[in-house]
Amino acid sequence: MSGHSKWHNIQAKKGKADAARGKIFTKLGRELLIAVKQGGPDPAGNSKLKDVIAKCKAANMPNDTINNAIKRAAGAGNNENYEEITYEGYGPNGVAIIVNATTDNRNRTAADVRHVFDKAGRKLRYNWLCIIYV
Repeated sequence: MSGHSKWHNIQAKKGKADAARGKIFTKLGRELLIAVKQGGPDPAGNSKLKDVIAKCKAANMPNDTINNAIKRAAGAGNNENYEEITYEGYGPNGVAIIVNATTDNRNRTAADVRHVFDKAGRKLRYNWLCIIYV
């Protein structure tokens, strides 16, 4: 882009950075939701929640966003139901690959993971090692 529009150049850079931060914040929000559902909303009594909050702060997530996610997860009106699923597959030279996934739709996630393995010419073994309902 040649340089007569300084704002357009700033907007392009800022848009990419904001999209990347938003993607990270979404993943961290889901981790907060799972941690609160498993151990409660108090970080003093929930070590997993304490670790996730530390990850959020390391990613420069605002405190208001963290607190709102915890309140939303602790509230009774929350209909989101995530589960952690672990898949195992085989990579190059028979190396075992373990994929940990957090999802609200098990069928879609299985298809997505299978697609990635097929695209790379590898095999996914349909063996769920651990399913945790949240």
